[in-house]
Amino acid sequence: MKRSEINAIIRDGDAFLKQREFNLPRFAYWTPQDWAGKGAEVREIVDRQLGWDITDFGSGDFDRLGLLLFTIRNGTPESLGAGRGKLYAEKIMIVDVDQVTPLHFHWGKTEDIINRGGGKLAVQLYNATEAEGLASTDIAVSMDGTLHTLEAGSTAVLSPGESITLPPYLYHKFWGLESRVLVGEVSVVNDDNADNRFYEPTGRFPEIEEDEAPLHLLVNDYARYYRPGD
Repeated sequence: MKRSEINAIIRDGDAFLKQREFNLPRFAYWTPQDWAGKGAEVREIVDRQLGWDITDFGSGDFDRLGLLLFTIRNGTPESLGAGRGKLYAEKIMIVDVDQVTPLHFHWGKTEDIINRGGGKLAVQLYNATEAEGLASTDIAVSMDGTLHTLEAGSTAVLSPGESITLPPYLYHKFWGLESRVLVGEVSVVNDDNADNRFYEPTGRFPEIEEDEAPLHLLVNDYARYYRPGD
């Protein structure tokens, strides 16, 4: 992806968040110059990959196959293993009409996907087989505390205010319907480096062509710009 495209996506996404009256923390708006002056006090943001996360999943076509996320809070796998500390994560996402997040599951993470407003969110579901293929078995899934049984490959449609609980090994693919959707995610600790199993080979973090300076850093930019002690 070009940096100019990423900057434009951030501007557009931030405008939508403000329109929906969803406010991000202050660090969302730090510039690269701001980051250059930060020290050990912001290590949690860096280590837990909080902040802007934009991906086209290696497609080269963000509008068709892509996602804007902002991770607001997150714990660590070590805390989760110890059963103490910050054992949870929260993200906000923007999903456009027919903009697909491809089929994937998580080995360890259980998450609630919540329609926070806008259009409707379509979520296609499959159980995973032992070999991590697509099972033909029925799916038992909780939506807002009510258990539903769906056929393999069914699509659940979430209206604003509705949510679905996705346990480990449940393949899911989602996209927006009717209009742009503000989507929340509440989960156990999130680890995007080791806990995403895409059904088809997919790039998680984009290669960036630096055709202009970053507006705000992505989580995969921190290693280049945050160097406390230099």
